[in-house]
Amino acid sequence: MTPPPNLDALQRFVQFAVTREHAISTNMANVDTPGYHTKDADFQSVLEQTMSPEPAAWDGQASGPELQPAVREVPGLMERPDGNNVDLDRESMLMAETQLQYEVGIQLIKRDFHQILSAINGN
Repeated sequence: MTPPPNLDALQRFVQFAVTREHAISTNMANVDTPGYHTKDADFQSVLEQTMSPEPAAWDGQASGPELQPAVREVPGLMERPDGNNVDLDRESMLMAETQLQYEVGIQLIKRDFHQILSAINGN
C-alpha cells in the first residue's frame, strides 16, 4: 500500500512549523540579550525542497534527504540602542500563526491516515 501522495509535503510543512517555532522561541528567550538579531525560518527554501522533482522516499519513517529550512536573520527590524531587534509583540503574533499552521498540518495528516484506515476496514 502506498501512502497518500501529499503526505510527504504535509510532513515537510509540519517540520517547517516546528523549526520556525523553535526560531521564534529562541528570539523570545533572547529579548534582553545585547546585540542579538531576530531570526526566522525561510519558507521559500522549504517550498523549493517540497516541490523538487526528487522528493524524499517514504517508508513509514522520514528517509531520504532531511528537510533543512534555512534560519536567517530578519532584515529591516528596528534595533534598540543595545543592538537587539527582538519585538515581543511581533514574535508573539508569529508564534500564534505558526501554532495554527502546525495544527492544520497535523489535522490534514490525521485525515489522510483516517482515509487509509477506512479503506482497510472497508468503510
